[in-house]
Amino acid sequence: MATAERRARSAGRFYEDRILPRVIDIALRGEHFSRIRERVASGLEGEVLEVGFGSGLNVPHYPLAVKRVRAVDPALLGRRLAKRRLSETSVLVEFVGTDGQSIPVETASVDHVLVTWTLCSIPDVGDALSEMRRVLRPGGQLHFVEHGRSQNPRVAAWQDRLTPVQARLFGGCHLNRPIDGLIVDAGFRLMKMDNYSLGAPKALGYTFEGVAVRD
Repeated sequence: MATAERRARSAGRFYEDRILPRVIDIALRGEHFSRIRERVASGLEGEVLEVGFGSGLNVPHYPLAVKRVRAVDPALLGRRLAKRRLSETSVLVEFVGTDGQSIPVETASVDHVLVTWTLCSIPDVGDALSEMRRVLRPGGQLHFVEHGRSQNPRVAAWQDRLTPVQARLFGGCHLNRPIDGLIVDAGFRLMKMDNYSLGAPKALGYTFEGVAVRD
């Protein structure tokens, strides 16, 4: 039994470390996602922290006003997948950590935090948002787009049913997190937010897109 468990854990790590980053890189590409990324990155400038850097799909959308991006992501393979994108940008990108719940960045040292389809999979999302708020300067902004809990009770019920399977297949991804509430509970003030569906099935694509500020 112990040997079987070790093999299962090893297979799980291989999937999450070697396969899943490639799946996500392909799944979140495309013109539609690029338009969303461009909107969310609009207004970034100065020092930026990106939590959930992944394979660098946001890199082409960094505004020229960005001085430096400090990147956090647990999937080290993503850095290799991002190599071409990084070679085509003039923005300095530094990889500073792998855990959004413990960010090795000085308190009140960044102007903006960027998260795109990331808060769904961080184990303790409250701790991660608190860390993001800590590193932001007063008046600094959190730019986000995330999928989460639908306002439609029937869709939300399906999200609750599907989340255990989703989490197993996609690195801990939750379909049913109330993204706006989590952001507010972490001490941010929502400046603007739009909700929309990325398409069918609705349980997978209910989206929160906006900007929140650290007062």
